[in-house]
Amino acid sequence: MAFLTDDEIHSQPDCWQQAADMLGEVAGVLPRDGERVAFVGTGTAGYMAQSMAALREGAGKGESDAYVASEFPHTRHYDRIVALTRSGITTDINRLLRDVRGRVPTLALLGNFEDALTAELADEVIDLSFADEASVVQTRFATTALALTRAWVGHDLERVVAEAREALQVRLTDDEVDVEQVTYLGQAWTVGLAHEAALKFRQCARSWSESYPAMDYRHGPIAVAEPGRMVWLLCPTPYGLAQRIRETGATLVECRRDPMAELILTQRLAVGRAMKLGLSPDVPSNLTRSVQHDDD
Repeated sequence: MAFLTDDEIHSQPDCWQQAADMLGEVAGVLPRDGERVAFVGTGTAGYMAQSMAALREGAGKGESDAYVASEFPHTRHYDRIVALTRSGITTDINRLLRDVRGRVPTLALLGNFEDALTAELADEVIDLSFADEASVVQTRFATTALALTRAWVGHDLERVVAEAREALQVRLTDDEVDVEQVTYLGQAWTVGLAHEAALKFRQCARSWSESYPAMDYRHGPIAVAEPGRMVWLLCPTPYGLAQRIRETGATLVECRRDPMAELILTQRLAVGRAMKLGLSPDVPSNLTRSVQHDDD
């Protein structure tokens, strides 16, 4: 049985390449070096905003923070706000853009322009509609925004895309699909990827997943590690952590490729686990494609 989510996962390398190719066209609206920038999103887009902020600051382009849109601190000063939204009608994003309008320059990375209020509220817009999705679950839109950011800060997207294509050919084992619980770990900009991998596992398979910075894992979360469970790293393995995880009996999956290529494998695991349980990854429980509040 074919699923929209699976098709969209497989389309990611092409979308990432297209994002890298468009960098020259949109570079003029991206934040300038030295600006203090806040990246905002909701759900999956919020986790990608976290990764985008870490990438920009890590590249020396200026102070960069990330927030869930509903928790944006209006008492702090920023030179620019970058909002990531697939639908363009998410209440929390548009409420923030409306609140700061005329006071803080805003840029929206947008997946849908049809009836999109975000396009009217943001000062500048980058059109990522080629990566929009039909499924409720987000994959390619948010990762395409991240791919554009990586190209912007100087990462080699050709290698990333090649490794992503390889990740699509990796066969998931029965033991992996049967896993009852997964904890995802990241460092620096890949902490956001770890959170996103865990979210996909919960959304698609309705299964238990957690996510943490890798160096914080031994400060409590490792307590749930045991046989039948998995710890999956989306970053290089910190010294001594692999041995400690193996001692618990949990299965350790170390990052052997680019972290975004590794993320594709975690997305595929979420879909595979859903199918194993007889669930449709296209129809996650209690979710809609965008969240709109009745009081807005």
